[in-house]
Amino acid sequence: MIKKVIVIGGGVGGLCGAIRLAKLGFDVHLYEKNEHLGGKMGQIKQNGFTFDTGPTLVTMPFVIEDLFNFVDSDINQYIKLVPIDPICRYFFKGKKPFDASSCFETMQNNIKEVFNAETENYSNFLKYTKSIYKHTADVFIFSPIHEVQKILTWRHLPKLFTLYQIDPFRTVHQSVKRFFTDPHLIQLFDRYPTYNGSDPYRAPATLNVIPYVELGLGGFYIDGGLYRLTESLEKIAKQLNITINKGIRVEQLIHSNKRVKGISVQGEKLDADVILCNSDVVVTHNKLLKDFSKTTKRLNSLEPSLSGMTFFWGVEGQYPQLKQHNIIFSEDYKNEFKQIFNEFSTPTDPTIYISISSKHDKNHAPLGFENWFVLINMPYLNNNQCWDSALIDQIRLKVVEKLKRFGIDIEGKIKSETTMTPLDIANYYESNQGSIYGISSNTMNSAFKRPANRSHQLRGLYFTGGSTHPGGGVPMCMLSSKIAADLIDEYER
Repeated sequence: MIKKVIVIGGGVGGLCGAIRLAKLGFDVHLYEKNEHLGGKMGQIKQNGFTFDTGPTLVTMPFVIEDLFNFVDSDINQYIKLVPIDPICRYFFKGKKPFDASSCFETMQNNIKEVFNAETENYSNFLKYTKSIYKHTADVFIFSPIHEVQKILTWRHLPKLFTLYQIDPFRTVHQSVKRFFTDPHLIQLFDRYPTYNGSDPYRAPATLNVIPYVELGLGGFYIDGGLYRLTESLEKIAKQLNITINKGIRVEQLIHSNKRVKGISVQGEKLDADVILCNSDVVVTHNKLLKDFSKTTKRLNSLEPSLSGMTFFWGVEGQYPQLKQHNIIFSEDYKNEFKQIFNEFSTPTDPTIYISISSKHDKNHAPLGFENWFVLINMPYLNNNQCWDSALIDQIRLKVVEKLKRFGIDIEGKIKSETTMTPLDIANYYESNQGSIYGISSNTMNSAFKRPANRSHQLRGLYFTGGSTHPGGGVPMCMLSSKIAADLIDEYER
C-alpha cells in the first residue's frame, strides 16, 4: 500500500523532502501557508527591480546536483550555477578594499597587497579549515547525528576518536587569531559563524569549517537569481504529481498513541501515515503540538540565532566600487555581537552586507539603476524592541551615513524601497522569535542540541529545514531533506 506523507511548509527543506519522497514512491501532499513556495528563498519584484529575499550565494553545489540526479533530471535544463569571483569585497576603515577569492593564488596575492604579509598564515589557516571539513562532513553534516546506531559504525568510529581535531574547545575568534596578526584579517574570518546566525566570540571553532566550504570549495550564484532554484523545484514537484496546497495554514498536528495521525486544516482533519515538518521546530511545538510541554519548554530555553533587518533598495546610479557581494565592517566587531546577543539592541556601528544581483543580471534593475539587498545583523525578537517606522528610519539613516564615510554616497538616490524586519521574519516565515537560522551555535555542544530529523516522541513525525539538523543555508536545508527522506524510507515502509 502506498503511504501518504503530508509535508508542512514549502521552504527549501520541505520542497526537496517532498521531491525525494515522491521519487521513492510515497503519496505526497504539501501545505504552505503563504502564496509562494521557497520559504526564505523567495523573490520581490517592485518598480522594475527584482530581488532575492533570502540567500544570495550558494555553496556546495554538489548537494544541489545530487537532488537533480536523484530524480533523473538534468540540472542544466533548469538552472545555471555561476562561480563568483571575487566572492565578496570587504571594506575596512583605513584600508583599501579586499577581494576574497576561492582561487588560492588570487587570495594569496590579495592578502599580500592589502595586508602586506600573512600569506603563509592563510595557507596554514586553509589547511586547518580543510582538516575540520574532513573530520566533520561525514559525521556532522551528511549523517543523522541523533541516530546513535548510524553514528557508532566502523565507518564513523575512527573520526569520533579524533574529535579533538575539529577544534571544539576554543571559540572561532580564539582560533582565528592563532593564525593571523592583522585585526582586519581576523575580523574577516570571524564573520563566517554569522552564516548560521552565531557569535564568533562564543561559537565553537568547529565552525571554522565554513570558510573552507566557501573559499576552498567555491561560492556560486544562479543565473537569474536564487529564486530560479525555487521555481525549478516547484516544477519538478508538479512533474512528480505532488499535491501542492498554497495559502493554507496547518492548524494542528494530530496524534494518538504516540503516533502521528494527520493534520487539521480549516477545521478539517486530514489523515496521513507520515508527516514531514518543514516549519520551525520550536514554533511547531508551541503552536501545532499538544501534550509535549517538557520538550516545548526545553526548546524554548535554547538561544535562537540572530535575526536581520533587510532593505530592498532601488538605487539610482552605478557604483563600480561595489561588487556583487560586499561587506562594510563595524569598527568594533566584538561590541556589535555583545549588543545583539547580550543587550538585545540594534548595533550602534553595524556591519553592512550589500548584494547587488544586477551586477550580473542586468534586467534586475532599470537602466541607470542598481538593486541593493542590504542586510544588517539584528537581535532576535525580545520584549525590549518595537519595530516601528521610527526605528526603521533610524537604521536606514545609520546605514546611509556609514556608507558615505566609505565614499559611497546614496543620499537622495534611493528611489524604491521595501523593508523586512525581524518582526516580519517572525510573522511571514513563522520563524522562532524572528531568528533566521533556528537555534544559534553559540555553545560547544550546540550541534547536538539542534533538533533531530526524526522525532523520538511521535512515531511518523520527521523534521527538515534550517531549524533542524544539520542547520541553515541552502545546502544544509537540502541535506536535512535527504536525511529525513532516507529515515522515512527506512522506518515508514
